Amino acid sequence: MVKLVALVISIILQIFAASIALGFIKLTKYRLSWMLLSMAFVFMAVRKIIQLVEYVRGTPASIWLTIDEWIGVLVSFMIIVGVILIRELFYSLKRAEIDRLRTEKRVLNAIINAEENEKKRFAKDLHDGLGPLLSTVKMSISSLNERISDPSGKIILNNTNHLVNEAINTIKDISNNLSPHILSNFGLASAISAFTTKINQTKAIEIDFKSNMETQRLENDKEVVIYRAVCELINNSIRHSGASRIEIELNKHEKFVTLQFYDNGRGFDTSALRTEEAKGMGLSNIETRVKTVEGVFILESTPGKGTSALIKVTD
Repeated sequence: MVKLVALVISIILQIFAASIALGFIKLTKYRLSWMLLSMAFVFMAVRKIIQLVEYVRGTPASIWLTIDEWIGVLVSFMIIVGVILIRELFYSLKRAEIDRLRTEKRVLNAIINAEENEKKRFAKDLHDGLGPLLSTVKMSISSLNERISDPSGKIILNNTNHLVNEAINTIKDISNNLSPHILSNFGLASAISAFTTKINQTKAIEIDFKSNMETQRLENDKEVVIYRAVCELINNSIRHSGASRIEIELNKHEKFVTLQFYDNGRGFDTSALRTEEAKGMGLSNIETRVKTVEGVFILESTPGKGTSALIKVTD
């Protein structure tokens, strides 16, 4: 009785498995490997049905025993061939994943390039459009200086001239931040040095920058990605960490370039990187940009012990 129950349960399970396997044939685009494995499930169920019938009859016929054995051989053959051929399915899935990653990378690169081109266009419009207009205003104010003798009028004129100078300098700063000409003309090390020098002049934070690259250049995409990442990390330290000192090292090795960043701020729990606050810090944006140039971005931080980051890209 126990054997009868076991046979019945086995038949039900194998028929269920066979029906599921047959249902996947269309999804696998009728690949021979999966069709063989599916048919193996079917014949396994048939074999169990034959065993049930012979068990009920009580006296197994030799012909059915022979058929049962040959079905077992056929099932084994189908499984072996199916397993050998199914490698093609896995290779196909792997190729599809590689193609997806390549497409994703191309899309991200296109987005980043479009963003950088738009920044360059906007910076050029600011510099070439508003810049000359404000310079003309400044010249007009200077010409009025000799015609106004009233002391109060001169004070107003001097204040206006000062404001115009501030506007001109602000436009230069905005234009340079959008598309730093130093990065384009002199390279990554010079651009980071100029940016950190400007921050140091504000006395808001002390930045120590070291590099062995000097005038050595990288591909334009890699320079832009690393420069934007450094700016974002410095901005995060100033806005969120309460740090008083930042250390940055940009070094070129034989086959790769590394940028090491450290601040002595309050640090944070890196497990909270998926929160809305972390998204506002732009860390995911840095990681995405670095991945587009086949780079690695590693961020480490501990509450009360500051934050460190490593960016590594191939030369």
